[in-house]
Amino acid sequence: MEIPRRFSVCILTLFVIFLLSPTTVHSIIRHYKFNVVMTNTTKLCSSKPIVTVNGQFPGPTIVAREDDTVLIKVVNHVKYNVSIHWHGVRQLRTGWADGPAYITQCPIQPRQNYLYNFTLTGQRGTLWWHAHILWLRATVHGAIVILPKLGVPYPFPKPYKEKTIVLGEWWKSDVEQLINEATKNGTAPNASDAHTINGHSGPISNCPSQSGYGLPVRPGKTYMLRIINAALNEELFFKIAGHKLTVVEVDAVYTKPYKTDTVLIAPGQTTNVLLTANANTGSKYMVAATTFMDAPISFDNVTATATLHYIGHTVSSSKKTVLASLPQPNATLVSSKFIKSLRSLNSREYPAKVPTTVDHSLFFTVGLGANPCPSCNNGIRLVAGINNVTFTMPETALLQAHYFNISHVFTDDFPAKPSNPYNYTAPVDQSVNAATMTGTKLYRLPYNATVQIILQNTAMILSENHPFHLHGFNFFEVGRGLGNFNPEKDPKRFNLVDPVERNTVGVPAGGWTAIRFIADNPGVWFMHCHLEIHTTWGLKMAFVVDNGHGPDQSLLPPPADLPKC
Repeated sequence: MEIPRRFSVCILTLFVIFLLSPTTVHSIIRHYKFNVVMTNTTKLCSSKPIVTVNGQFPGPTIVAREDDTVLIKVVNHVKYNVSIHWHGVRQLRTGWADGPAYITQCPIQPRQNYLYNFTLTGQRGTLWWHAHILWLRATVHGAIVILPKLGVPYPFPKPYKEKTIVLGEWWKSDVEQLINEATKNGTAPNASDAHTINGHSGPISNCPSQSGYGLPVRPGKTYMLRIINAALNEELFFKIAGHKLTVVEVDAVYTKPYKTDTVLIAPGQTTNVLLTANANTGSKYMVAATTFMDAPISFDNVTATATLHYIGHTVSSSKKTVLASLPQPNATLVSSKFIKSLRSLNSREYPAKVPTTVDHSLFFTVGLGANPCPSCNNGIRLVAGINNVTFTMPETALLQAHYFNISHVFTDDFPAKPSNPYNYTAPVDQSVNAATMTGTKLYRLPYNATVQIILQNTAMILSENHPFHLHGFNFFEVGRGLGNFNPEKDPKRFNLVDPVERNTVGVPAGGWTAIRFIADNPGVWFMHCHLEIHTTWGLKMAFVVDNGHGPDQSLLPPPADLPKC
Protein backbone atom coordinates (compact mmCIF):
# COMPACT_ATOMS: atom_id res chain seq x y z
CA MET A 1 0.00 0.00 0.00
CA GLU A 2 1.40 3.40 -0.95
CA ILE A 3 1.95 5.85 1.92
CA PRO A 4 0.29 9.25 1.28
CA ARG A 5 2.83 11.96 0.48
CA ARG A 6 1.55 14.29 3.21
CA PHE A 7 1.93 11.54 5.84
CA SER A 8 5.50 10.70 4.76
CA VAL A 9 6.50 14.38 4.93
CA CYS A 10 5.14 14.58 8.51
CA ILE A 11 7.08 11.46 9.52
CA LEU A 12 10.28 12.88 7.99
CA THR A 13 9.77 16.22 9.76
CA LEU A 14 9.27 14.54 13.15
CA PHE A 15 12.37 12.43 12.60
CA VAL A 16 14.49 15.51 11.84
CA ILE A 17 13.15 17.30 14.92
CA PHE A 18 13.98 14.24 17.02
CA LEU A 19 17.54 14.13 15.72
CA LEU A 20 18.09 17.82 16.40
CA SER A 21 16.53 17.92 19.86
CA PRO A 22 19.01 18.67 22.70
CA THR A 23 18.33 15.35 24.43
CA THR A 24 19.57 13.37 21.44
CA VAL A 25 22.60 15.43 20.46
CA HIS A 26 25.72 13.61 21.62
CA SER A 27 28.84 15.31 22.93
CA ILE A 28 31.87 15.18 20.67
CA ILE A 29 35.64 14.93 21.04
CA ARG A 30 37.58 18.13 20.28
CA HIS A 31 41.26 17.92 19.32
CA TYR A 32 43.85 20.67 19.80
CA LYS A 33 47.61 20.82 19.52
CA PHE A 34 49.64 23.28 21.60
CA ASN A 35 53.22 23.81 20.45
CA VAL A 36 55.08 25.66 23.21
CA VAL A 37 57.67 27.78 21.41
CA MET A 38 59.79 30.90 21.75
CA THR A 39 58.42 33.88 19.80
CA ASN A 40 60.14 37.20 19.19
CA THR A 41 57.73 39.97 20.16
CA THR A 42 57.85 43.78 20.08
CA LYS A 43 55.82 45.77 22.60
CA LEU A 44 56.34 49.06 24.42
CA CYS A 45 58.90 49.99 21.75
CA SER A 46 61.23 47.15 22.72
CA SER A 47 61.63 43.54 21.65
CA LYS A 48 62.25 40.27 23.46
CA PRO A 49 61.63 36.53 22.98
CA ILE A 50 58.68 35.15 24.95
CA VAL A 51 57.25 31.70 25.56
CA THR A 52 53.97 31.23 23.68
CA VAL A 53 51.59 28.55 22.49
CA ASN A 54 51.56 28.28 18.69
CA GLY A 55 53.34 31.65 18.47
CA GLN A 56 50.29 33.54 19.77
CA PHE A 57 49.91 36.06 22.61
CA PRO A 58 47.37 35.61 24.07
CA GLY A 59 47.29 31.97 23.09
CA PRO A 60 44.64 30.12 21.04
CA THR A 61 41.07 29.90 22.29
CA ILE A 62 39.63 26.48 23.03
CA VAL A 63 35.99 26.26 21.91
CA ALA A 64 33.76 23.38 22.97
CA ARG A 65 30.26 22.63 24.27
CA GLU A 66 29.06 21.43 27.62
CA ASP A 67 29.86 17.72 28.11
CA ASP A 68 32.33 17.62 25.20
CA THR A 69 35.62 15.79 25.68
CA VAL A 70 38.74 17.82 24.93
CA LEU A 71 42.10 16.32 23.94
CA ILE A 72 45.01 18.76 23.86
CA LYS A 73 48.47 17.56 22.89
CA VAL A 74 51.08 19.86 24.43
CA VAL A 75 54.53 19.65 22.84
CA ASN A 76 57.39 21.40 24.62
CA HIS A 77 59.88 23.06 22.24
CA VAL A 78 61.46 25.43 24.80
CA LYS A 79 64.21 25.14 27.41
CA TYR A 80 61.82 25.38 30.36
CA ASN A 81 59.76 22.64 31.93
CA VAL A 82 56.09 23.24 31.10
CA SER A 83 52.67 22.33 32.42
CA ILE A 84 49.23 23.72 31.51
CA HIS A 85 46.31 24.22 33.89
CA TRP A 86 42.72 24.36 32.61
CA HIS A 87 41.55 26.93 35.12
CA GLY A 88 38.05 26.24 36.42
CA VAL A 89 37.54 22.92 34.63
CA ARG A 90 36.20 20.55 37.30
CA GLN A 91 38.30 17.58 36.09
CA LEU A 92 35.86 15.09 37.62
CA ARG A 93 37.98 11.98 38.35
CA THR A 94 40.60 13.24 35.85
CA GLY A 95 43.01 15.04 38.18
CA TRP A 96 45.90 13.84 36.01
CA ALA A 97 44.83 16.51 33.48
CA ASP A 98 44.54 19.42 35.94
CA GLY A 99 48.04 20.65 35.22
CA PRO A 100 49.79 22.28 38.21
CA ALA A 101 53.40 21.09 38.18
CA TYR A 102 54.38 18.79 41.05
CA ILE A 103 50.78 18.78 42.33
CA THR A 104 48.93 16.60 39.81
CA GLN A 105 51.76 15.89 37.37
CA CYS A 106 55.46 16.17 36.81
CA PRO A 107 56.14 18.91 34.26
CA ILE A 108 56.56 18.28 30.54
CA GLN A 109 60.31 18.42 30.01
CA PRO A 110 61.96 19.95 26.91
CA ARG A 111 61.35 17.90 23.73
CA GLN A 112 58.60 15.91 25.47
CA ASN A 113 54.82 15.99 25.11
CA TYR A 114 51.66 15.14 27.04
CA LEU A 115 48.04 14.63 26.00
CA TYR A 116 45.61 16.38 28.35
CA ASN A 117 42.28 14.52 28.25
CA PHE A 118 39.21 15.80 30.11
CA THR A 119 35.44 16.20 29.78
CA LEU A 120 33.56 19.44 30.39
CA THR A 121 30.91 17.75 32.51
CA GLY A 122 27.99 20.01 33.38
CA GLN A 123 29.96 23.20 32.67
CA ARG A 124 29.26 26.04 30.29
CA GLY A 125 30.66 29.59 30.13
CA THR A 126 34.07 31.27 30.10
CA LEU A 127 37.13 29.69 31.67
CA TRP A 128 40.78 29.91 30.69
CA TRP A 129 44.04 28.00 30.51
CA HIS A 130 47.54 28.99 31.56
CA ALA A 131 50.99 27.65 32.33
CA HIS A 132 51.26 26.42 35.92
CA ILE A 133 55.00 26.39 36.52
CA LEU A 134 57.52 29.18 37.15
CA TRP A 135 56.09 32.54 35.94
CA LEU A 136 55.44 31.28 32.40
CA ARG A 137 51.75 32.14 32.57
CA ALA A 138 52.74 35.78 31.98
CA THR A 139 52.60 34.93 28.26
CA VAL A 140 51.32 31.34 28.17
CA HIS A 141 47.57 31.71 28.56
CA GLY A 142 44.32 31.82 26.58
CA ALA A 143 40.55 31.49 26.75
CA ILE A 144 38.28 28.47 27.08
CA VAL A 145 34.81 29.10 25.64
CA ILE A 146 32.28 26.44 26.64
CA LEU A 147 29.03 26.88 24.75
CA PRO A 148 25.75 25.43 26.04
CA LYS A 149 24.56 22.14 24.61
CA LEU A 150 23.06 22.45 21.13
CA GLY A 151 19.52 23.75 21.40
CA VAL A 152 19.92 25.01 24.96
CA PRO A 153 19.58 28.82 25.13
CA TYR A 154 21.35 31.26 27.40
CA PRO A 155 19.20 32.35 30.38
CA PHE A 156 19.31 35.89 28.96
CA PRO A 157 18.60 37.35 25.49
CA LYS A 158 20.93 35.86 22.90
CA PRO A 159 23.69 38.35 22.04
CA TYR A 160 24.32 39.42 18.46
CA LYS A 161 27.99 38.43 18.74
CA GLU A 162 30.51 37.35 21.37
CA LYS A 163 33.98 38.78 21.95
CA THR A 164 36.76 37.49 24.19
CA ILE A 165 38.71 40.09 26.19
CA VAL A 166 41.92 38.84 27.84
CA LEU A 167 43.54 41.26 30.30
CA GLY A 168 47.21 40.82 31.12
CA GLU A 169 50.48 42.35 32.24
CA TRP A 170 53.65 43.03 30.27
CA TRP A 171 57.25 43.35 31.39
CA LYS A 172 59.98 44.73 29.13
CA SER A 173 62.50 42.51 30.90
CA ASP A 174 62.67 38.72 30.96
CA VAL A 175 60.08 37.65 33.52
CA GLU A 176 61.92 34.48 34.60
CA GLN A 177 65.14 36.41 35.20
CA LEU A 178 63.14 38.98 37.14
CA ILE A 179 61.60 36.52 39.61
CA ASN A 180 64.82 34.51 39.91
CA GLU A 181 66.72 37.65 40.96
CA ALA A 182 63.99 38.63 43.42
CA THR A 183 63.96 35.12 44.90
CA LYS A 184 67.72 35.22 45.31
CA ASN A 185 67.45 38.51 47.20
CA GLY A 186 64.38 37.50 49.20
CA THR A 187 62.40 40.48 47.95
CA ALA A 188 59.50 41.30 45.64
CA PRO A 189 60.18 41.73 41.90
CA ASN A 190 59.49 44.94 40.01
CA ALA A 191 55.91 45.58 38.98
CA SER A 192 54.98 45.12 35.32
CA ASP A 193 55.58 47.94 32.82
CA ALA A 194 52.07 47.94 31.34
CA HIS A 195 48.73 46.18 31.25
CA THR A 196 47.32 44.67 28.08
CA ILE A 197 43.92 44.12 26.47
CA ASN A 198 44.10 41.15 24.08
CA GLY A 199 47.87 41.58 23.99
CA HIS A 200 47.88 45.36 23.35
CA SER A 201 48.57 48.09 25.88
CA GLY A 202 47.49 51.02 23.73
CA PRO A 203 49.62 54.19 23.58
CA ILE A 204 51.59 54.91 26.75
CA SER A 205 53.81 57.85 27.70
CA ASN A 206 57.15 56.25 26.84
CA CYS A 207 55.79 54.51 23.72
CA PRO A 208 53.02 56.63 22.15
CA SER A 209 53.14 54.58 18.94
CA GLN A 210 52.04 51.38 20.70
CA SER A 211 48.83 50.13 19.10
CA GLY A 212 45.67 49.29 20.99
CA TYR A 213 42.95 46.70 20.55
CA GLY A 214 39.90 47.73 18.50
CA LEU A 215 36.36 46.68 19.42
CA PRO A 216 34.00 47.24 16.47
CA VAL A 217 30.24 47.19 17.19
CA ARG A 218 27.02 47.73 15.24
CA PRO A 219 24.51 50.31 16.48
CA GLY A 220 21.70 48.85 18.54
CA LYS A 221 23.22 45.38 18.79
CA THR A 222 24.02 43.59 22.06
CA TYR A 223 27.36 41.84 22.46
CA MET A 224 28.62 39.44 25.10
CA LEU A 225 32.15 40.16 26.28
CA ARG A 226 33.96 37.23 27.86
CA ILE A 227 36.46 39.00 30.14
CA ILE A 228 39.44 37.12 31.62
CA ASN A 229 42.01 38.50 34.03
CA ALA A 230 45.23 36.72 33.07
CA ALA A 231 47.43 39.26 34.90
CA LEU A 232 49.99 37.79 37.27
CA ASN A 233 49.70 40.06 40.26
CA GLU A 234 47.02 42.72 39.95
CA GLU A 235 43.27 43.01 40.32
CA LEU A 236 41.80 45.19 37.60
CA PHE A 237 38.90 47.53 37.01
CA PHE A 238 37.40 47.22 33.52
CA LYS A 239 35.30 49.96 31.99
CA ILE A 240 33.96 51.20 28.62
CA ALA A 241 33.28 54.93 28.32
CA GLY A 242 29.67 55.87 27.62
CA HIS A 243 28.30 52.34 28.01
CA LYS A 244 26.77 50.22 30.76
CA LEU A 245 27.66 46.57 31.24
CA THR A 246 25.36 43.82 32.55
CA VAL A 247 27.08 40.97 34.37
CA VAL A 248 25.43 37.62 33.52
CA GLU A 249 28.12 35.11 34.51
CA VAL A 250 31.28 34.77 36.60
CA ASP A 251 33.73 31.86 36.54
CA ALA A 252 31.45 29.94 34.14
CA VAL A 253 28.39 30.13 36.42
CA TYR A 254 25.30 32.18 35.53
CA THR A 255 24.41 35.10 37.80
CA LYS A 256 21.41 37.29 38.31
CA PRO A 257 21.83 40.16 35.81
CA TYR A 258 23.68 43.05 37.44
CA LYS A 259 24.04 46.38 35.62
CA THR A 260 27.18 48.40 36.31
CA ASP A 261 29.61 50.78 34.64
CA THR A 262 32.69 49.20 36.28
CA VAL A 263 33.74 45.55 36.55
CA LEU A 264 36.24 44.37 39.14
CA ILE A 265 38.09 41.23 38.14
CA ALA A 266 40.91 39.53 40.07
CA PRO A 267 43.68 37.39 38.58
CA GLY A 268 42.18 34.01 37.73
CA GLN A 269 38.59 35.24 37.48
CA THR A 270 36.34 35.48 34.42
CA THR A 271 33.28 37.68 33.94
CA ASN A 272 30.75 37.67 31.10
CA VAL A 273 28.95 40.96 30.47
CA LEU A 274 26.36 42.14 27.99
CA LEU A 275 27.18 45.36 26.17
CA THR A 276 24.50 47.17 24.17
CA ALA A 277 25.87 49.51 21.51
CA ASN A 278 23.50 52.41 22.17
CA ALA A 279 25.78 55.45 22.40
CA ASN A 280 26.41 58.25 19.89
CA THR A 281 27.69 56.51 16.75
CA GLY A 282 29.76 59.53 15.76
CA SER A 283 32.32 59.00 18.52
CA LYS A 284 34.95 56.52 19.61
CA TYR A 285 34.97 55.28 23.19
CA MET A 286 37.81 54.30 25.48
CA VAL A 287 37.95 50.73 26.78
CA ALA A 288 40.18 50.64 29.87
CA ALA A 289 41.77 48.21 32.32
CA THR A 290 43.42 49.76 35.36
CA THR A 291 44.72 48.49 38.69
CA PHE A 292 42.77 48.14 41.93
CA MET A 293 45.21 48.24 44.84
CA ASP A 294 44.25 49.37 48.34
CA ALA A 295 47.49 48.30 50.05
CA PRO A 296 50.57 50.52 50.43
CA ILE A 297 52.78 48.69 47.93
CA SER A 298 54.13 49.53 44.49
CA PHE A 299 52.06 48.47 41.50
CA ASP A 300 51.73 48.99 37.76
CA ASN A 301 49.75 52.22 37.37
CA VAL A 302 49.76 52.21 33.56
CA THR A 303 46.21 51.91 32.25
CA ALA A 304 45.67 49.64 29.25
CA THR A 305 43.41 51.24 26.65
CA ALA A 306 41.47 49.99 23.65
CA THR A 307 38.88 51.67 21.44
CA LEU A 308 35.23 50.86 20.82
CA HIS A 309 33.96 52.22 17.49
CA TYR A 310 30.72 51.90 15.55
CA ILE A 311 30.81 50.01 12.25
CA GLY A 312 29.71 52.04 9.24
CA HIS A 313 30.08 55.43 10.92
CA THR A 314 32.97 57.75 10.19
CA VAL A 315 34.41 59.64 13.13
CA SER A 316 35.92 63.04 12.43
CA SER A 317 39.67 63.07 12.93
CA SER A 318 39.25 66.20 15.04
CA LYS A 319 36.89 64.44 17.42
CA LYS A 320 38.63 63.04 20.46
CA THR A 321 37.92 59.61 21.89
CA VAL A 322 35.40 59.72 24.74
CA LEU A 323 37.44 58.94 27.84
CA ALA A 324 36.38 56.61 30.62
CA SER A 325 36.04 58.03 34.13
CA LEU A 326 38.27 55.59 35.96
CA PRO A 327 38.10 54.70 39.66
CA GLN A 328 41.04 55.62 41.84
CA PRO A 329 43.45 52.69 42.34
CA ASN A 330 42.38 52.42 46.00
CA ALA A 331 38.62 52.64 45.29
CA THR A 332 37.65 50.05 47.90
CA LEU A 333 34.01 51.18 47.89
CA VAL A 334 33.72 50.54 44.13
CA SER A 335 35.35 47.14 44.57
CA SER A 336 33.14 46.14 47.51
CA LYS A 337 29.93 47.26 45.83
CA PHE A 338 30.66 45.15 42.77
CA ILE A 339 31.55 42.02 44.75
CA LYS A 340 28.55 42.25 47.06
CA SER A 341 26.16 42.75 44.13
CA LEU A 342 26.90 39.34 42.58
CA ARG A 343 24.32 36.60 43.13
CA SER A 344 23.85 33.13 41.66
CA LEU A 345 21.02 32.90 39.14
CA ASN A 346 19.45 30.14 41.29
CA SER A 347 16.76 29.28 38.74
CA ARG A 348 14.96 25.99 38.23
CA GLU A 349 17.38 25.09 35.43
CA TYR A 350 20.47 26.40 37.26
CA PRO A 351 19.91 26.03 41.01
CA ALA A 352 22.39 27.12 43.66
CA LYS A 353 23.04 23.90 45.58
CA VAL A 354 24.54 25.50 48.66
CA PRO A 355 25.62 23.10 51.44
CA THR A 356 23.49 23.88 54.50
CA THR A 357 25.39 21.58 56.84
CA VAL A 358 29.14 21.43 57.40
CA ASP A 359 31.24 18.31 58.03
CA HIS A 360 34.62 20.05 58.05
CA SER A 361 34.80 23.61 59.39
CA LEU A 362 38.20 25.10 58.59
CA PHE A 363 39.70 28.45 59.58
CA PHE A 364 42.62 29.49 57.37
CA THR A 365 44.65 32.61 58.07
CA VAL A 366 46.25 33.94 54.87
CA GLY A 367 49.07 36.43 54.87
CA LEU A 368 52.74 37.25 54.59
CA GLY A 369 55.74 36.50 56.76
CA ALA A 370 59.51 36.81 56.92
CA ASN A 371 62.01 34.01 57.48
CA PRO A 372 65.75 34.31 58.24
CA CYS A 373 67.98 34.25 55.15
CA PRO A 374 71.64 35.21 55.70
CA SER A 375 72.31 35.62 51.94
CA CYS A 376 69.20 37.77 51.32
CA ASN A 377 68.85 41.52 51.48
CA ASN A 378 68.45 42.62 55.12
CA GLY A 379 68.97 39.00 56.21
CA ILE A 380 65.33 37.97 55.69
CA ARG A 381 63.25 36.37 52.96
CA LEU A 382 59.68 37.47 52.33
CA VAL A 383 57.36 34.47 52.48
CA ALA A 384 53.64 33.76 52.75
CA GLY A 385 51.58 31.08 54.38
CA ILE A 386 48.22 29.61 55.33
CA ASN A 387 47.83 29.02 59.08
CA ASN A 388 51.49 30.05 59.32
CA VAL A 389 52.58 27.17 57.06
CA THR A 390 54.69 28.12 54.04
CA PHE A 391 54.06 25.35 51.53
CA THR A 392 57.14 23.53 50.24
CA MET A 393 56.83 22.19 46.72
CA PRO A 394 57.66 18.47 46.43
CA GLU A 395 59.92 16.82 43.88
CA THR A 396 57.37 14.07 43.18
CA ALA A 397 53.86 15.02 42.04
CA LEU A 398 51.46 14.81 44.98
CA LEU A 399 48.74 13.02 43.00
CA GLN A 400 51.17 10.25 42.05
CA ALA A 401 52.33 9.96 45.66
CA HIS A 402 48.70 9.66 46.76
CA TYR A 403 47.64 7.18 44.07
CA PHE A 404 50.68 4.91 44.38
CA ASN A 405 51.06 5.30 48.18
CA ILE A 406 54.57 6.75 47.87
CA SER A 407 55.76 7.70 51.34
CA HIS A 408 57.77 10.71 52.53
CA VAL A 409 56.37 13.04 49.83
CA PHE A 410 53.68 14.76 51.91
CA THR A 411 51.88 14.57 55.23
CA ASP A 412 48.14 14.96 55.72
CA ASP A 413 48.34 17.02 58.92
CA PHE A 414 47.63 20.49 57.54
CA PRO A 415 46.18 22.45 60.49
CA ALA A 416 42.42 23.07 60.42
CA LYS A 417 42.96 26.29 62.36
CA PRO A 418 45.89 28.45 63.52
CA SER A 419 47.93 26.92 66.33
CA ASN A 420 48.40 30.32 67.98
CA PRO A 421 45.33 32.59 67.59
CA TYR A 422 45.88 36.35 67.81
CA ASN A 423 44.24 39.61 66.71
CA TYR A 424 44.74 38.91 63.01
CA THR A 425 43.82 42.28 61.53
CA ALA A 426 45.40 44.58 64.16
CA PRO A 427 48.62 46.37 63.21
CA VAL A 428 51.51 44.08 64.11
CA ASP A 429 54.32 45.35 66.30
CA GLN A 430 57.68 45.04 64.57
CA SER A 431 58.96 42.98 67.50
CA VAL A 432 56.43 40.21 66.76
CA ASN A 433 57.99 37.11 65.22
CA ALA A 434 56.85 36.98 61.57
CA ALA A 435 58.56 33.66 60.84
CA THR A 436 56.57 30.74 59.40
CA MET A 437 56.98 26.98 59.53
CA THR A 438 57.54 25.11 56.26
CA GLY A 439 56.25 21.79 55.00
CA THR A 440 54.38 19.85 52.33
CA LYS A 441 51.21 19.46 54.36
CA LEU A 442 47.82 18.43 52.92
CA TYR A 443 44.35 18.32 54.46
CA ARG A 444 42.51 15.02 53.96
CA LEU A 445 38.79 14.93 53.15
CA PRO A 446 36.46 11.95 52.76
CA TYR A 447 34.50 11.77 49.53
CA ASN A 448 31.35 13.93 49.51
CA ALA A 449 32.20 15.78 52.72
CA THR A 450 30.75 19.29 53.02
CA VAL A 451 33.44 21.85 53.73
CA GLN A 452 33.40 25.41 55.04
CA ILE A 453 36.54 27.53 54.96
CA ILE A 454 36.90 30.92 56.61
CA LEU A 455 39.74 32.68 54.78
CA GLN A 456 40.98 35.28 57.28
CA ASN A 457 43.38 37.94 56.01
CA THR A 458 46.12 39.01 58.41
CA ALA A 459 48.08 42.22 58.91
CA MET A 460 51.40 40.42 59.32
CA ILE A 461 53.93 42.47 57.29
CA LEU A 462 50.96 44.11 55.49
CA SER A 463 47.37 43.29 54.55
CA GLU A 464 46.30 43.18 50.92
CA ASN A 465 43.65 41.43 48.84
CA HIS A 466 44.27 37.75 48.08
CA PRO A 467 42.34 36.13 45.20
CA PHE A 468 42.18 32.45 46.19
CA HIS A 469 41.67 29.70 43.62
CA LEU A 470 40.57 26.16 44.44
CA HIS A 471 41.33 23.51 41.81
CA GLY A 472 38.84 20.74 41.12
CA PHE A 473 35.77 22.43 42.61
CA ASN A 474 33.40 25.34 42.45
CA PHE A 475 32.43 26.86 45.79
CA PHE A 476 29.86 29.31 47.12
CA GLU A 477 30.92 32.58 48.71
CA VAL A 478 28.45 32.59 51.61
CA GLY A 479 29.84 35.59 53.45
CA ARG A 480 32.52 38.24 53.76
CA GLY A 481 33.36 41.10 56.08
CA LEU A 482 36.02 43.37 57.52
CA GLY A 483 38.00 42.76 60.69
CA ASN A 484 38.29 39.41 62.42
CA PHE A 485 35.68 36.75 61.68
CA ASN A 486 33.23 36.39 64.57
CA PRO A 487 32.08 32.74 64.79
CA GLU A 488 29.04 33.70 66.89
CA LYS A 489 27.66 36.65 64.93
CA ASP A 490 28.91 36.41 61.33
CA PRO A 491 27.39 33.03 60.33
CA LYS A 492 23.95 34.41 61.13
CA ARG A 493 24.39 36.76 58.15
CA PHE A 494 25.55 34.08 55.69
CA ASN A 495 23.70 33.91 52.38
CA LEU A 496 22.69 30.27 51.93
CA VAL A 497 20.05 30.99 49.26
CA ASP A 498 21.75 32.52 46.22
CA PRO A 499 25.43 33.23 47.00
CA VAL A 500 27.73 33.68 44.03
CA GLU A 501 29.39 30.46 42.87
CA ARG A 502 32.96 30.63 41.63
CA ASN A 503 36.38 29.00 41.53
CA THR A 504 38.44 32.09 42.49
CA VAL A 505 37.45 34.49 45.26
CA GLY A 506 38.96 37.61 46.76
CA VAL A 507 39.85 37.80 50.45
CA PRO A 508 39.63 41.52 51.31
CA ALA A 509 42.49 43.40 52.93
CA GLY A 510 41.82 43.51 56.65
CA GLY A 511 38.90 41.12 56.38
CA TRP A 512 37.63 37.60 55.69
CA THR A 513 35.68 35.51 53.18
CA ALA A 514 33.62 32.37 53.88
CA ILE A 515 33.21 29.66 51.25
CA ARG A 516 31.45 26.28 51.14
CA PHE A 517 31.81 23.33 48.78
CA ILE A 518 31.19 19.59 48.52
CA ALA A 519 34.27 17.38 48.19
CA ASP A 520 32.77 15.25 45.40
CA ASN A 521 35.93 14.94 43.30
CA PRO A 522 38.59 12.40 44.35
CA GLY A 523 42.23 13.36 43.93
CA VAL A 524 44.70 16.01 45.08
CA TRP A 525 43.54 19.58 44.61
CA PHE A 526 45.66 22.70 44.88
CA MET A 527 44.43 25.81 46.71
CA HIS A 528 46.48 28.98 46.40
CA CYS A 529 46.55 32.74 46.09
CA HIS A 530 46.39 33.65 42.40
CA LEU A 531 48.80 36.54 42.83
CA GLU A 532 51.81 34.79 41.34
CA ILE A 533 54.27 36.41 43.73
CA HIS A 534 52.34 35.08 46.73
CA THR A 535 52.16 31.58 45.23
CA THR A 536 55.93 31.75 44.78
CA TRP A 537 56.31 32.81 48.42
CA GLY A 538 54.29 29.81 49.65
CA LEU A 539 50.67 31.00 50.00
CA LYS A 540 49.28 27.63 48.99
CA MET A 541 48.19 24.20 50.23
CA ALA A 542 46.35 21.17 48.87
CA PHE A 543 43.46 18.91 49.75
CA VAL A 544 43.57 15.16 49.26
CA VAL A 545 40.06 13.79 48.66
CA ASP A 546 39.74 10.06 49.13
CA ASN A 547 37.80 7.80 46.77
CA GLY A 548 34.15 7.15 47.52
CA HIS A 549 32.29 3.90 46.80
CA GLY A 550 32.71 2.24 43.44
CA PRO A 551 34.39 3.33 40.20
CA ASP A 552 32.16 6.37 39.62
CA GLN A 553 33.46 7.90 42.84
CA SER A 554 37.10 6.97 42.30
CA LEU A 555 40.07 8.62 40.64
CA LEU A 556 40.80 7.15 37.22
CA PRO A 557 44.20 5.48 36.67
CA PRO A 558 46.99 7.69 35.33
CA PRO A 559 47.46 7.86 31.54
CA ALA A 560 50.37 5.99 30.00
CA ASP A 561 52.08 9.20 28.82
CA LEU A 562 51.99 10.97 32.21
CA PRO A 563 55.26 12.95 32.40
CA LYS A 564 58.01 11.68 34.68
CA CYS A 565 59.98 13.82 37.10
